[in-house]
Amino acid sequence: MNNTAYLQMDMLRFLTAGSVDDGKSTLIGRLLYDSKSIFEDQLQAIEASSKRRGDEYTNLALITDGLKAEREQGITIDVAYKYFATPKRKFIIADTPGHIQYTRNMVTGASTAQLSIILLDARKGIVEQTMRHTFIVALLGIPHLILCVNKMDLVGYSEEVFEIIVEEYKQLTSRLGIKDIQCFPISALKGDNVVEKSENMSWWKGVSLLEFLETVHIEEDIDLNHPRFPVQWIIRPMSEIYHDYRAYAGCVVGGIFRKGDEIIVYPSGLKTKIKAIDTFEGQLEEAFPPLSIALVLEDELDISRGDMICKLENPPKVEQYITAYICWMDTKEFKTGNRYLLQHTTNSVKVIVDEIHYKLNINNLEKINNVNTLALNDIARISLKLSKPIVFDDYQTNRNTGSFILIDEATNNTVAAGMIREKELLK
Repeated sequence: MNNTAYLQMDMLRFLTAGSVDDGKSTLIGRLLYDSKSIFEDQLQAIEASSKRRGDEYTNLALITDGLKAEREQGITIDVAYKYFATPKRKFIIADTPGHIQYTRNMVTGASTAQLSIILLDARKGIVEQTMRHTFIVALLGIPHLILCVNKMDLVGYSEEVFEIIVEEYKQLTSRLGIKDIQCFPISALKGDNVVEKSENMSWWKGVSLLEFLETVHIEEDIDLNHPRFPVQWIIRPMSEIYHDYRAYAGCVVGGIFRKGDEIIVYPSGLKTKIKAIDTFEGQLEEAFPPLSIALVLEDELDISRGDMICKLENPPKVEQYITAYICWMDTKEFKTGNRYLLQHTTNSVKVIVDEIHYKLNINNLEKINNVNTLALNDIARISLKLSKPIVFDDYQTNRNTGSFILIDEATNNTVAAGMIREKELLK
């Protein structure tokens, strides 16, 4: 892999979620503050705001609670994105809301995350929101999950309290098939085990939260076994110098493409070989996610936007009827027979809702059958009939080619986020 790829891999996107007042914004503020990622004028503004609110300490949660309504109510409403960096890695944080009415906001923040941090109050233990957010993390296929048992200072930094919560959590999440679950005892307010290891919990033999975030392996999360290249644009310069140049531009979303590889174009099934891999900086011998490239092919084929270029091994699915989980994001009802525009990679297809199999009660992970409509923030398993086949993989195989959004053609609003899963999530 070249230097560009290493730089891109060295960025970790993660989200924080949890119940109200569990300390999500405070944790992010602590990470930014203790890693010296806050400017002096920002810190002064936060200190001044804390005094006006009557806080007896510098309220680090104010760093992320950017909306006026959030500051006044002391809650998180919208997804707040923050950036910081350490010598080892760069980070993008999505601070997502804890309230059930903002489920769609959490789904939005989680859609590109590689890791999720779920907080809970050590005094309260596991609550409904804990399981709701854990289920959404599992549904969206986020490969790494961290449970932060926060406010350990309020339970006397008790190892027993921490171990009881961890054991219960692992039992409850055993059905969800999440690959990597780590648990940390912390105090976001005091800074225990956030950036530095805590002197108050000598029994904790693990690293600090930041040290784990700096070293967690995310390279293996990239799908290198299923070469996928959705065609976004056909490059055909009309000039004397490049009069015979034709290339297909897009982003590699899976696998590795090399010069000379035999490829197949879906849905047509036409085959040819890669003549060159072009970029703005020059030609490459190979390309892999998430590089943006232009493929030059040996033969002139009828290829258009929305087609998928793949290699012969590990072929994708090509179907006109799909079953998926969706999170409904609109105030209008979703019901059988409704028509939408489905946007999948670079392809747009008209669809009709064929069936709502069931809605999920994400508080207790039970199925609600005999459902005819969905309301805002509902999550359900549905089937869609498409006007033409799409080229896709199961969401568990490739999050890029296994996901889609639904668009209301009348308003052009995005009304749902979908994950194509052949198997049901709950074991």
